[in-house]
Amino acid sequence: MIETKDWNGLRVLVVEDEAMVSMLVEDMLLDLGCEIVGPAARIPAALDLASSAEIDAAVLDVNVAGQAIWPVADALSARGVPIVFTTGYGESGLQGAYVSHDVVQKPFQIDDLVRALSASLEKSAAR
Repeated sequence: MIETKDWNGLRVLVVEDEAMVSMLVEDMLLDLGCEIVGPAARIPAALDLASSAEIDAAVLDVNVAGQAIWPVADALSARGVPIVFTTGYGESGLQGAYVSHDVVQKPFQIDDLVRALSASLEKSAAR
């Protein structure tokens, strides 16, 4: 398993429309040594970042202000960026090409995020 000490400087895109949840996720990632890209609270801003920013991984809310995150996930996948999805629906909240991606169910703790992000990074490194 990837150790979080290897995450110093890891650039992680955060897409979350709920300000308090976004701050919580950002704090968790900062505690792990990551750098935050964004955060983005709307799909257009997330798409801009997904297509242009330097990103090593992404943590994406499945439902962003009533819109599905799939266009952002598609842009990131095309770039080979590992993705962790967050949702109140758990794995049942994923669809299409993303059903096998790593997901954490809201509410979650830092250990849940570490497990999912570690798994996503490992899968990406194995490709």
